Amino acid sequence: MFSDISGYVLELREAFSTHIVFGVGILLMGSYFMGRLAERMRLPAITGFILAGLLLGPSCIGLVHEDLDETLASITEIALALIALVIGSEFSLKKLRTIGKPVVTITLFQLFGAFILVTTGLVIAGMRLEFAAILGAIASATAPAATVAIIRELKARGPFVDYLYGVVALDDAGCVLLFAAVTAIAGNSLGSAAGLVHSIFHAVIEIFSSLVLGAFAGWLLHLLTRKRRRTNEVLIILLGVILILSAVCNSFHLSALLASMAAGAVMANLSRKTHRIINTLDSISPPLYAAFFAIAGTELNISVMTSHHILLMGGIFVLARAAGKIAGVHIGASAAHSDPLIKKYLGFGMLPQAGVAIGLVLFLDTMPYFAINREITATLINIVLFSVLFNELTGPPLSRYSVVRGAKLE
Repeated sequence: MFSDISGYVLELREAFSTHIVFGVGILLMGSYFMGRLAERMRLPAITGFILAGLLLGPSCIGLVHEDLDETLASITEIALALIALVIGSEFSLKKLRTIGKPVVTITLFQLFGAFILVTTGLVIAGMRLEFAAILGAIASATAPAATVAIIRELKARGPFVDYLYGVVALDDAGCVLLFAAVTAIAGNSLGSAAGLVHSIFHAVIEIFSSLVLGAFAGWLLHLLTRKRRRTNEVLIILLGVILILSAVCNSFHLSALLASMAAGAVMANLSRKTHRIINTLDSISPPLYAAFFAIAGTELNISVMTSHHILLMGGIFVLARAAGKIAGVHIGASAAHSDPLIKKYLGFGMLPQAGVAIGLVLFLDTMPYFAINREITATLINIVLFSVLFNELTGPPLSRYSVVRGAKLE
């Protein structure tokens, strides 16, 4: 009797779990309840969203089937593009003249701080230098989504927020360049590289092209929205341009993240109404952010925590990365003579890690050496997934702590 019922339940789950509409619906409902629970425990709502995705995804209950990954990726794409636009909109020339040099200094120190400490720690633990350096480059990545969501949730403002936006934005560009250089050098040592100069040149062209395309999209947004007074019209135009921009970037293997940031920055400097335009996103942001973080949760795999080797290397990766980010911000802020609050708390806002890190480690599959040596590739991927699992759960509360302590709250 019991086996018949359980069999029927499993069949019912299989029937619904592969349906995209059901998948999005159950993720939103799960996010709502887990978000409320997280807030009662004085955690950011996005921690609850991630936990909802983890529980409902393939690793646990399985109500959201792994076959939906490619379809759900479209929601992730949209959310990241809009998040990048929000970050870019904070880059007005007036602000850059005030915080430009300190932001660059802090970014470089925390970027290389994480890279050096993670690489050194993994080499001491017995990992080959080439592999440790690749993971060190990936460790420099920071997830902007959690930071933006927390800042908007708290309605934070002031110099601290400007610095945080600036460092997070520049960090992704620096991470891409660092990863390109390291994989080229490591690949050459492993006998699979196209050459250091070629790889760096390709990365520079990709970044430059993304910025130019994004700047054009920002100018177009300004042109189309400057005389529009209706919020619904502005929202339609904004979504249309950003979605087209993201699709074009992905089709030509450019960075949609950098392009959207550039679009936001151009808008911020062409129009005084930029914040009015950005604020039109408030009506769709809550469900979009909830779905985005829940989908990120479905991609986390608890099974990576069953290997002692992965736990050891992953633990070193997480601790060394955190030390590098926090110490790097502290040293960089001291060198730039920044505000004590920035020096003391900004580093905690750099700890979330997600899509960029996963995207970079999965890029290894395109390199001949790693395509052949699947066991090594799987080990590197699992170490990064362990870090993402840990940092996506602990990073948002620490990032919230950073913003609460360092910024002005409305």
